[in-house]
Amino acid sequence: MTEPMTSPPEPPPADAAARLADRFEEHRGQLRAVAYRMLGSLAEAEDAVQETWLRLDRAGADGVDNLGGWLTTVTGRICLDLLRSRTARREEPMPDTFVPDPVVRALPRTDPEQEALHTDSVGLALLVVLERLEPAERLAFVLHDLFAVPFDDIAAIVERTPAATRQLASRARRRVRDATPAADPDLGRQRAALDAFLAASRAGDFEALLAVLHPDVVLRADAGAGLSRLVRGARTVAEQARLYQRTATAEARPVTVNGAAGLLAVRAGRPESVLTVTVVDGRITGLYILADPERLARLELPDLDT
Repeated sequence: MTEPMTSPPEPPPADAAARLADRFEEHRGQLRAVAYRMLGSLAEAEDAVQETWLRLDRAGADGVDNLGGWLTTVTGRICLDLLRSRTARREEPMPDTFVPDPVVRALPRTDPEQEALHTDSVGLALLVVLERLEPAERLAFVLHDLFAVPFDDIAAIVERTPAATRQLASRARRRVRDATPAADPDLGRQRAALDAFLAASRAGDFEALLAVLHPDVVLRADAGAGLSRLVRGARTVAEQARLYQRTATAEARPVTVNGAAGLLAVRAGRPESVLTVTVVDGRITGLYILADPERLARLELPDLDT
């Protein structure tokens, strides 16, 4: 008498949970990148990724053919809800001085070009523009243009037709294109412009500042309530040297900020500000300074003792 055929026993729940967790970790970096671009906040991005894991843990992956796509969609939906909630709570428009959370890293010891490929390397200039988009526009642009998610999938998240979703992304794309002219991606040329700016600041050399600043340069200095400034135009930025004078006189440590040339200003062993620039044709078109002590304290910064 032959033994009846039996299916393999189900794996112990603990083993199944461990395998599911391992599969999730394979996608964590991508999900964090999606959430950061959606939210502009490192802490909120981590929260969104954790919520994605909790939903996967509850639902399981049975019947999911493309886990990466499923996770990206779930993360997008969570971020959209957060953006809508943020918009509903906000009594006043986002201030023009707002600078999103920067990703600050020590200078790369390998090929600098590889730094631009890092999953977190999205410029602050783009993040500033994304903050001005409607939540659904931001979702459509980020998921489609930056992560190649099909419009059919995005449409299900925003509860619109694929054609309407395509229009959301198109409007967002135009606003991004109009507000963020093509910047020089070369880290060496960015560094040269930033070094020239720093030297002119330290020397108080007004003409040298004008030489390195684009005529239409915009300076955003986010230093917290009552202290933030938005300054436009090369002469005005140069005249307002006090906004970055402390950066120039503090110990300014070269870093990368979202993959671009930047400075971490340190005084008495404490971070005082993070600065980065956008550069076009050798001149600085955008200066972004985060000097809010509370927000700086929450950032993961390079080791200040090295």
